[in-house]
Amino acid sequence: MAEFVRVDSSTSSHTMDKSITLPPDEIFRNLENAKRFAIDIGGSLTKLAYYSTVQHKVAKVRSFDHTSKEATNDNLYEISVQEEVTARLHFIKFENAYIETCLDFIKDHLVNTDTKVIKATGGGAHKFKELIERKLGLKVDKEDEMTCLIKGCNFVLRNIPHEAFVFAKHTESEYRFQTTQPDIFPYLLVNIGSGVSIVKVESEDKFERIGGSSIGGGTFWGLGALLTKTKRFDELLQLASKGQHTSVDMLVKDIYGGSYGSLGLTGDLIASSFGKSATADKEFSKEDMAKSLLHMISNDIGQLACLYAKMHNLSRVYFGGFFIRGHPVTMHTITYSINFFTKGEVQALFLRHEGYLGAIGAFLKGAEEDNPNQYSWGENYAGSSGLMSVSPDMNPMQRARSGTFDMLEMDRLERKLVNLPLLQDASSYIPDTVDLIEDAPAREYWLFCFEEALDGVVKRAVASQPDMPEAAERAEKFRQKYRHKLQTLRHQPFAYGSLTVRSLLDTREHCLNEFNFPDPYCKIKQQENDMALKYYQKAVKALDGLSWEQRQYALVRGVLAGNVFDWGAKAVSDVLESDPEFGFEQAKRQLEERPWLIDSYDQWFERLKGPPHKCALFFVDNSGVDIILGVMPFVRELLSRGTEVVLASNSGPALNDVTNGELQILTESIAAMDPVIQSSLEEDRLILVQSGSSSPCLDLSRLDKVLAMVVRERNIDLVIIEGMGRAIHTNYYAMLSCESLKMAVIKNSWLADRLGGKLFSVVFKYEVPITDHLSAALTP
Repeated sequence: MAEFVRVDSSTSSHTMDKSITLPPDEIFRNLENAKRFAIDIGGSLTKLAYYSTVQHKVAKVRSFDHTSKEATNDNLYEISVQEEVTARLHFIKFENAYIETCLDFIKDHLVNTDTKVIKATGGGAHKFKELIERKLGLKVDKEDEMTCLIKGCNFVLRNIPHEAFVFAKHTESEYRFQTTQPDIFPYLLVNIGSGVSIVKVESEDKFERIGGSSIGGGTFWGLGALLTKTKRFDELLQLASKGQHTSVDMLVKDIYGGSYGSLGLTGDLIASSFGKSATADKEFSKEDMAKSLLHMISNDIGQLACLYAKMHNLSRVYFGGFFIRGHPVTMHTITYSINFFTKGEVQALFLRHEGYLGAIGAFLKGAEEDNPNQYSWGENYAGSSGLMSVSPDMNPMQRARSGTFDMLEMDRLERKLVNLPLLQDASSYIPDTVDLIEDAPAREYWLFCFEEALDGVVKRAVASQPDMPEAAERAEKFRQKYRHKLQTLRHQPFAYGSLTVRSLLDTREHCLNEFNFPDPYCKIKQQENDMALKYYQKAVKALDGLSWEQRQYALVRGVLAGNVFDWGAKAVSDVLESDPEFGFEQAKRQLEERPWLIDSYDQWFERLKGPPHKCALFFVDNSGVDIILGVMPFVRELLSRGTEVVLASNSGPALNDVTNGELQILTESIAAMDPVIQSSLEEDRLILVQSGSSSPCLDLSRLDKVLAMVVRERNIDLVIIEGMGRAIHTNYYAMLSCESLKMAVIKNSWLADRLGGKLFSVVFKYEVPITDHLSAALTP
């Protein structure tokens, strides 16, 4: 830990008034490779942004050459761990009191930067210009504050799913996160700083300040200080959270003795802010005055925002700025005001990272030569603080963001991510089946589940790197970090947006990568792939010996049995650990007999009697038995019917899921044994594409752009989604514009019980979209 103490006041007028402690592993990370700095300095908080390159380990697979006489290895492919360099954006927020020491820290740790300029925005950019230039030796280049704000807002809305949320106080889940819209424009941004700016944003570069007000956060702070003698903004809000505004405000019922029905006014509506203070002969508490003031300011801003939204026909209104800063009491009063004035037609939307918008925008202004918008970016949960509640009734350790360092990290993804073109309505698509923020029993169960699985993951991570003696130490650091994340999510489930099984899995993958465990299951996958390949020809021969009707059912049962082999499911991993001989036939016997829990097999069978599909997109799941003995024979049958097939697999490792690199090698090996697969590859009727995902789950709104292009070119008319993560935890309710098959075996007793089934219950869901023509035909 690096402790910074008070700086000698003779050196500068901008000195710290307290000591701070920085964990060097967590604050200002990767500074040695940092370049392109930007800074946004407000009245009390500084937000620093920089770009760096991060070196980390990746697992690569490469085929062995078995044609040479010297070849002695029986394995199909070799695994090598290589170093890879990727781009990362860092955003750090701290109090202005720390700025001088933080600049010293940055200067001392910069190593390889060739940066000459730092982009700056915010009201404090001019005030601290000389200090920044002297400390860092960089020229300060100031950027327009509003331009930076809009650029930052566009960036987070495009790249961070569940960035925006509605705040609903007094409900089970106060934070209700919104699905990211495919088209984010147009929208209204209401930025509440000292005053209020209202901006209409129509495109990336087209926006206009259409209004504003001098009555804003500065008004609340200034009048609040006069009324309560409280000088700190956060303390003023805490007073407001404990107050009763009705003691100070005059209500409709105070004037009329009840509601005023002819005007549609309820009795508890504020008729006059601070109205009682003029006539009541008594002292008012600080808490009550602060609450009244908060309502007065919020109602004024809310009404103004509603009027502009209606004038310009805008339904999306985002609120940000110093006045908001994630304070529940502020968000509640703004939300109440918007709901009242629009009768629910317009929602007040808030942003998880609104405090960083200016810094992000300033950074983007300085990085235009690299065009960051041509890439997709993803939030790195391992290096981000997350949204913390500042509710005064929470534990101070959970509450405090002011006085601590807050971080956001974003990784540049290798490929541009887009919507699956076959989504029936991309704007309403929600990948996750259960929101764990709203479902408290499910949240508690899955958090416990992931905590319980930690020892096994640590063990697997160490075993994947037997030649690295420091692996155990890194694995222990992974354990501590991921456990801390789980504990944070137990107290603040809203910290990283919607909390789901998918986000818990993704957070675990991020933490594993953070400590250089790129593929803990690589050895297991290799062994299982080699073993399953030996049985492929026998499995295909047995299927070819069946009648057509028997074969269709056997193929489906094969996919389901293969899906049992999932190391991410504790019930299965326990079996596989204790019985290494557990095989394909045993898995078939574990399956539930028909009728299955969800059973559309008869409809699917009838469809197979019709014309073949033109092209099927198959999102595959696990390595080994699943892909080789389950999926490939099913794919072979589709190809034999005349259906082209696109196999979509993970771009990067996750649990024992097959990756695109592994699938390429496996398919070539199968082709050498199977003329149907061989000819299909040669004729380009079987193609392999990476999905763009490195998760056991599947978000159809963030897929590789190349895959989306293939979907359009091939006229896909059947989508097959396999596996518990992809077809139950996610996409169970996904509506597609073509036929779809969702197949999975439930390998979790708790989930099975919730769905009304049992362990190894089967979900076989065949869906046909109801077209307008068909809908009309069905109408009585």
